[in-house]
Amino acid sequence: MNDFTLYARMRQYGTLAEEPSDVPDARFALPSTIHWMRALAILVDDLKLDFQAAKTFYTKIQRRLLSDKEVNSTCEQLLFALHQLTSLQAISDVKNKADVARIGIVAWYYGVYGAASAMIAAADGSFRHTHASTAQQWDGCFPANGLAMQPFADRLSNLVAESVSRELAPVRSRGKHPLTSAPHTPQQAWGCCAEYLSGTADWEQRNIRQRVSNSREFKDLGVKDFRTAQARKLRDAGYGKRSIAFLHQAYRYRGKANYRDAIYLAYGRSVPSQLDGFIADLARVLRAFLAMAAGYVSTRMGRDLWSSFLDDLEAKRSISISPKSVWS
Repeated sequence: MNDFTLYARMRQYGTLAEEPSDVPDARFALPSTIHWMRALAILVDDLKLDFQAAKTFYTKIQRRLLSDKEVNSTCEQLLFALHQLTSLQAISDVKNKADVARIGIVAWYYGVYGAASAMIAAADGSFRHTHASTAQQWDGCFPANGLAMQPFADRLSNLVAESVSRELAPVRSRGKHPLTSAPHTPQQAWGCCAEYLSGTADWEQRNIRQRVSNSREFKDLGVKDFRTAQARKLRDAGYGKRSIAFLHQAYRYRGKANYRDAIYLAYGRSVPSQLDGFIADLARVLRAFLAMAAGYVSTRMGRDLWSSFLDDLEAKRSISISPKSVWS
């Protein structure tokens, strides 16, 4: 009798990349992937986040005279993001959503990434070339200044334990709900979002501890953990430099799908039924993020330039989706 079970083997022996204790637990990995996106979809619907809502939100943003290259980069990134949205719509009719869940997450992430890059270019004329620097710049330009719309606005200013606890309190006050259980109401959705933000903070804290423990300063202390005051000082210095906002969460989400939790999107007989509605949720959330981005960019560019961009895109697009259906 064949008793080969990949999940059990991974949990027992690990992989070349992970020790057994680091292999994600199926009870949490797949549900958290599905339920965070479900929560965001519930919230963008409840908040009615569309282009007109974004235009209203950014009413006080002043027009900026963008250079030709800044205009080109901004429009290019919006088109890039729109292409990701149309790809999600194209795969939404695939019968078995497990076949397309991972590529759907990747398309969703790059749609968010492109839209965020367009916002940054319109804000300060910069273009970041790494995921980490783009996430930090977007946070500094938007959530940190109250210029991101919910449910994309929550952030942690740093990762020092006391600060995280204090800043998570109002986020958690909107609702409590575990990521292992599907949300059905806005209050439950806020609870899931609070848990994902908290989990992302924990994830980044682990990354920072690992980097600090590999540093020369830490090794010079001659210790193996962070129990001493000197070691905690090094750790907290790293914590203090890192904020967490929506783009950091999106990057973690893509990484989990591409690497750490990839097995759970393709392994398990119950996965297809669990993924019913998942691609639609990805598309709904990306459409809302694109609406926010375009609301900001259109205000920054000015009415005439924005209209010219939309008209050109509408006339010459090769993709199925109409930009005016998303940005009007």
